[in-house]
Amino acid sequence: MTLLRVALTGGIATGKSFVLARFTSLGAPTVDADSIAHKVVRAGQPTSAAIRKRFGDGVFRPDGELDRPQLAARVFDSLKERTALEALVHPPVRAAIEQWFANLESEGLARFAVADIPLLFETGRHREFDRVVVTACPPQLQLGRLMTRDQISESEARKRISSQLTIESKVAAADFTIHTGGSEADTYRQVDKVLRALSLEL
Repeated sequence: MTLLRVALTGGIATGKSFVLARFTSLGAPTVDADSIAHKVVRAGQPTSAAIRKRFGDGVFRPDGELDRPQLAARVFDSLKERTALEALVHPPVRAAIEQWFANLESEGLARFAVADIPLLFETGRHREFDRVVVTACPPQLQLGRLMTRDQISESEARKRISSQLTIESKVAAADFTIHTGGSEADTYRQVDKVLRALSLEL
């Protein structure tokens, strides 16, 4: 049985994790690129060593783990630095997700599977998926969510949002859009509707 490969993406702080959790709770196989990225940069991993070599000891804590706020502050101030980091982290994350899809397809137990990939369009990976689901919310809500979630200033939040493609451009290229600006129940209803549509495709 052919596996329908579904990508979940959207702007930063637009509710991707919330939507992914709903897909998971409804029984859909899911994987989170950010979770994999956290694993590949753990102390002792090859990617961690490569980051230390490229960015220096200043982006690591005394215990050897990555100092994420320090690294984020550095890469969001420089396209060159951000591109260098992505070149180190994206390949192992991509390989892990590809292997995950391959394992699911060989098992033949799922009709579709969902991968949460934040920078899907920015990296050109949308062409590798059969369907794309985008989360979206009003700009001011996105800004407020990001400031609260990451405990950062408005200027820093705006800088991070502007480092990605606009939500409008992602919505325009999506097969499905889930608007997360309303109640949790409203978001759930949208996710459920998308899941039913995906279930009928094969």
